[in-house]
Amino acid sequence: MRKALAQNPNLLRTLLGLSFTLIFMLSYAVYGATVSPSYYLYDTESTLTTHENIDPVRIYQEDTNTTTWTWSVPADGANLTWVNLTAVELSNGAEVRLINGAGLFSHQKLGVDGADGFSCRDSCQKNTTHSVIAEDGGEISIIALTSTDPARRSNGTVYAQTEAGAKEKALDAIEYEHSPSLIRVEIIEKGNRSTAPAMTITTVNEEFASIGPFSVDAATEFLWALAAVVGCFSMVLIPSFTVYFAANAKEKRDAVKLKASEQDINEALGHQKEDE
Repeated sequence: MRKALAQNPNLLRTLLGLSFTLIFMLSYAVYGATVSPSYYLYDTESTLTTHENIDPVRIYQEDTNTTTWTWSVPADGANLTWVNLTAVELSNGAEVRLINGAGLFSHQKLGVDGADGFSCRDSCQKNTTHSVIAEDGGEISIIALTSTDPARRSNGTVYAQTEAGAKEKALDAIEYEHSPSLIRVEIIEKGNRSTAPAMTITTVNEEFASIGPFSVDAATEFLWALAAVVGCFSMVLIPSFTVYFAANAKEKRDAVKLKASEQDINEALGHQKEDE
């Protein structure tokens, strides 16, 4: 640093000027991105339908001594996203099956609170039949999705140059027809049962509602961006300038010591001449 400054006395001014220029350019770039975004947020409107009070069909198989209860649920396949099954008043060891010809994605941790690290996109399996065994009787739930793509449900974000283009992309992501949409539920119980368990199917259909540009508080974001850029450059420049000023101070101290030594030598020589 000292040698560079000795060769170019204006290096300090050049470094400061370059730093402030880069800070201004980066801050302006961040500010421009916040006031003129190309990201749009779209909202979906959910329609929740509860299918209940559907009479089951009872089938008793004497050879296996089991009773099968079946329900047929005519779900709406337009933009169908969620299919949630709840069965109660089950006997111990009863098997609950959720069946759909087009296939559904499900996992035992889907919809469970506190399932840390769980991702349906990675873990959910698409099958035409999902089944759960009621170990202690009581209540069984099966939660299923028609797609693991989060863009199809619960709002989302698209990148486009215009709002019309963003709306078109949002519609492409949302519009979907799940066919066949008929959902079949089977509950298989041991023994000759005469009382059917209670079953409820809840389906969710989502459709496009609105879209708007992603917006933030430009003033606040500008200040945060400026602070971040200043901090980054400070981490680079402060150590360099600290070394420079420390070296400069040491050089001044050495110069003072050298001057004092020269004065002592001159005084000694002066005394020697007087003695002669």
